[in-house]
Amino acid sequence: MTDNVVSTRYWHRLDDGRLQCDLCPRHCKLRDGQRGLCYVRQRLDDEVKLVSYGRSSGFCIDPIEKKPLNHFYPGSAVLSFGTAGCNLACKFCQNWDMSKSREMDTLADSASPEKLARVAGELDCLSVAFTYNDPVIFHEYAIDVAAACHERGINSVAVTAGYIDPEPRIEFYAAMDAANVDLKAFTERFYKKICGGQLQPVLETLEYIRHETDTWLEITTLLIPDENDSDEELDELSKWVVERLGPDVPLHFTAFHPDWKMLDKPSTPAATLTRAREIARANGVNYAYTGNVHDNVGSSTWCSNCGELLIERDWYVLGRWGLDAQGRCVKCATPLPGHFESRPGRFGARRIPVQLNRY
Repeated sequence: MTDNVVSTRYWHRLDDGRLQCDLCPRHCKLRDGQRGLCYVRQRLDDEVKLVSYGRSSGFCIDPIEKKPLNHFYPGSAVLSFGTAGCNLACKFCQNWDMSKSREMDTLADSASPEKLARVAGELDCLSVAFTYNDPVIFHEYAIDVAAACHERGINSVAVTAGYIDPEPRIEFYAAMDAANVDLKAFTERFYKKICGGQLQPVLETLEYIRHETDTWLEITTLLIPDENDSDEELDELSKWVVERLGPDVPLHFTAFHPDWKMLDKPSTPAATLTRAREIARANGVNYAYTGNVHDNVGSSTWCSNCGELLIERDWYVLGRWGLDAQGRCVKCATPLPGHFESRPGRFGARRIPVQLNRY
């Protein structure tokens, strides 16, 4: 490793001399000096290297519910960070200033995995989250940070689009304690037209996480008016989740606001999110949520057996707690799937920027 540049191993040489990156389904084919679409993986010294190791676009302490993860230590604090670049090209990206950055100056803050884990512990963060841009593209750094965190009893959380090839997927999710996967839509048309990618690899990742790992899984779909919010698509999506992943995987429907290259679209009406939640619940999803809107009913957790209010949420602030010390409904003793402490965290809705160079 030299400074922020490290060798990678998910690539191979083509007959024409180019090197194909095998990290994600995009399979960028690189000549000397070229970068992949993600921008942070580059052909240097006749191999593919990660050129953003240990560098970040910033660190912040968030509530875990902001990831969003509603069944993974509710109320706890998470140290969040991202880098630059992304391996998809979503026109609606709401973190475009980081994920679409082509300026390495964006990565002003830096930290070794060991320092990041130490600071997370000192700041009473139960988890570290790889977010803002997709951690798949800084695969090696994310895995090293996760290992350092695990040595200190700190969880690792991936907020990701799940756009990764089968072999690196095994190593990546073995290091993650929880993941929220952004299932952007349920049509290949949307993925191709709006994201410059494919749907099928994401579905394969979801099934892999759910059935082949111990990683806690939740799913988010950002609903964009007239693009992926029809009753038919929501019906197909939620049925697939129940049939292929099971009824207990939490499914979040969140509101779009105009950003990046989709400024012509209106914000998502709250009624659309409520309708999506109702469709999902009717299809057997036990824990369907609304997000990016003020909706106490849709953002709270209810017992799938008796309907008791288990975790009340007002944005990111927790209210009534209807779980016993074992994570079961206090009324009917039905277990709530997920990871819970005997009492909820009290971090609340704060957002605290952190400068790691001060630690």
